[in-house]
Amino acid sequence: MALIHRVSRLFRADFNAVLDHIEEPELLLRQSIRDMEDELADCDRRIARRRQEQVSLQGRCEELEVRLAAMTEQLDLCFDSGKEDLARNLVRRRLETESLLKSLSAEALANKDYIDEQQSLLDENSVTLEGLRQKAEMIERQQPKEAGVTADARKLLGDVSIHDDEVEIAFLAEKKRRAAS
Repeated sequence: MALIHRVSRLFRADFNAVLDHIEEPELLLRQSIRDMEDELADCDRRIARRRQEQVSLQGRCEELEVRLAAMTEQLDLCFDSGKEDLARNLVRRRLETESLLKSLSAEALANKDYIDEQQSLLDENSVTLEGLRQKAEMIERQQPKEAGVTADARKLLGDVSIHDDEVEIAFLAEKKRRAAS
């Protein structure tokens, strides 16, 4: 069993080494940049969704605060009128509303912290992405200069294809000319 495991690990290592030689770093860099752009876009959408939730939570909290103020006025009216049973039910509703307000406020605070944290990460990753883009741009600027020489040579020569027979004949002619001198 250990032998199979070792052979398997050896095969994977050799296979990964072959893949490393096959892969082109420029293509991998461009793909990494695309992946990072996609991830940043997803993060930006999550933050936007959380901001919408934050607005909704704040709206609900404000609504509950208005309800609590109205309940306080209603309680004053109930006690002034001597309606203690009605006041007791109103106190229960006020306690439930206060509990809900406290829960929503805590959720809004946690949501705000999440938004701030994610925005900070998004900003840091955006800076990193910009650095990668600049590096990729530098690499691409270097690539065309090297590849441009062969492209320019092909333009000058046109679409030239040389066969092995032609090379052999030219070689023999060159050899004969050198032997005569």
